[in-house]
Amino acid sequence: MRLLIVEDEPDLARSLARALREDGYAVDVAEDGDEGRFKALENDYDAIILDWMLPVISGLEVLVDLRKKKRTPVLMLTARRAVDQRVEGLNAGADDYLAKPFDLKELRARLRAIIRRSAGEARDQIEIGTVVIDTWGKKITLAGQTVSITAREYALVEYLALRRGKMISRTELYEHLFDENEDSLSNLLDVRVSLVRKKLGADFIVTRRGQGYCIP
Repeated sequence: MRLLIVEDEPDLARSLARALREDGYAVDVAEDGDEGRFKALENDYDAIILDWMLPVISGLEVLVDLRKKKRTPVLMLTARRAVDQRVEGLNAGADDYLAKPFDLKELRARLRAIIRRSAGEARDQIEIGTVVIDTWGKKITLAGQTVSITAREYALVEYLALRRGKMISRTELYEHLFDENEDSLSNLLDVRVSLVRKKLGADFIVTRRGQGYCIP
C-alpha cells in the first residue's frame, strides 16, 4: 500500500513516515499544501494523511480539489477540536478525522479501516482457503500456523487480497507498493512474488503473461 503524508511539521512527518514504512507501507511526503495537492492528483495512493493547517494552501483546499477528481481515502489531522470544523472536513470529503496530539496506534487503526472500506472489505480478516490475512495485526497464517513474512511481502499479499479475483497489472502494483524514491525498473516485484509463493503455495498468486497478477 502506498501512502502520502502531507504535513509541514518536519519531526512529525519524519516519525510518521518511519513508523509507517516499518509497517510495510510505501510512503511519500509533502511539506506544504501545494506540493501535497500536486502529488495527490498525479499519483494513485491507497490513502492520504492530510494535515489541516499547511503552508501555501490549507489541507481543506487540498481535499476539495482532490475530491473533484479522485476518491482516494483521506485521514485528516488537525489541532482544531471544534465540532463544526471537524464537520466541515468530513463534509468536504474526508473519510476520517484525528485531532493532534494523537496516539500512533489509533492512527494506524484508522488508516487500516479507511483503506479496507475503500476496497469494500469491512472485516479485519480476509480468508482465502487455508490462508488468513489479518489486516489488524498485519500477519498471515496458513492452516492455522503463523507464516514468517516480511512487511514488504505482506503489503503485496494484502493489496492483491483486497482485490481478490481481479487481475492487477505490474504497473499498478509498482505504483501502489513502491514509493517515489524506489526504482520501478528493478525486479523487486518479481522477487517479492516468488518469495510469497514459496511461503503460501505456488498457486496462491497467479500470473497471466502480459496482464499481471491476481489471487483467484
